[in-house]
Amino acid sequence: MTRVADLVRHPLWRRGRHLLWRILRPFDPMRSVKAALGWLVIISVGITTLLILMAYRSDIELQVIAMIAIIASLLVTQFVAHSLATPVLEMTSAARAMARGDYDRRVHVARRDELGDLGHAFNRMAADLQAADRQRRELIANVSHELRTPIAGLRAVLENVVDGVSDADPDTMATALRQTERLGRLVAQLLDLSRLEDGVVPLQPRGFQVEPYLAAVLNDATVALKRGHARTDVKLRLDVVPGGLRAHADPERLDQVVTNLVDNAVKHSPRNGQVTVRARPGQAYGGLVIEVQDEGPGIPPEQRELVFERFGRGTIDGVTPRDGGTGLGLAIARWAVDLHGGTIGVAESRRGCRIRLTLPGNAKANN
Repeated sequence: MTRVADLVRHPLWRRGRHLLWRILRPFDPMRSVKAALGWLVIISVGITTLLILMAYRSDIELQVIAMIAIIASLLVTQFVAHSLATPVLEMTSAARAMARGDYDRRVHVARRDELGDLGHAFNRMAADLQAADRQRRELIANVSHELRTPIAGLRAVLENVVDGVSDADPDTMATALRQTERLGRLVAQLLDLSRLEDGVVPLQPRGFQVEPYLAAVLNDATVALKRGHARTDVKLRLDVVPGGLRAHADPERLDQVVTNLVDNAVKHSPRNGQVTVRARPGQAYGGLVIEVQDEGPGIPPEQRELVFERFGRGTIDGVTPRDGGTGLGLAIARWAVDLHGGTIGVAESRRGCRIRLTLPGNAKANN
């Protein structure tokens, strides 16, 4: 039995089965609604002809034979009409349920004709709508949760100042400022992600020198990270080979990618750790390969796709880090890389996490 099951699941068996079906499909009487209606006419005419022949060879009157032929034709017509109308009525009922917000309804598909194809397409549409509705609900819940946290922290600080529990000293105001900056970063990331997904952010690729560009990006990131995370212990290292490497991409979008990757790497770095940004030439002219590596705990293989989803967060020993960010940085990075036609993912590393992105460049770009 095991060998038979393996044979049925074999790709060659599946391809052969599909090929055989394509060959025999024109001979299938139920291959289409048109064929079903054609067979209805043939059967009705055949029944009438058979009964008339029986009338000539018997004493049954022609009027009786005509009545029997009409009744038989009506019964056959009713059977065919019922079989054609049932899936349409089922899809109509399911569509009305979906209009009320019930996306769990599916239609039973037992036909091989156009109505069967329509039923399969309807079920795929229902599944897509159900997934979109689930993502919408999750997005609203996640955004509400993420906005609630900095707002609650800021409110607590201000209430303590107003009630006289704490003074409006520099330390208290610095706490309020950090919560405000966190709220601002979240709103900015949501706006960026929305614009990227809607396709309203046009690319403006151009050629540029990689080393001075990345040095400026890391310098800006260093200033921002020190204010946002107080991680003055983490060092940023730039490694560009060759020194005169050029790339062809949109510097603004690439800035978003590198900044978000460095931001995440610093968050998960150990004390006195180091974050390394490497840049190497791609396969085509103007192509670029960038790697951002930290010395933290790394990302387990089963979570390497999750971290690039909206609000997706990795866990360490099953626990989400408290300073895990909003879960939007890597999602924005993926969208920006996709706009370039490149790829981004977690690469294998002996220590820490190494994220690699590749940009295809432009073989026709000029120096």
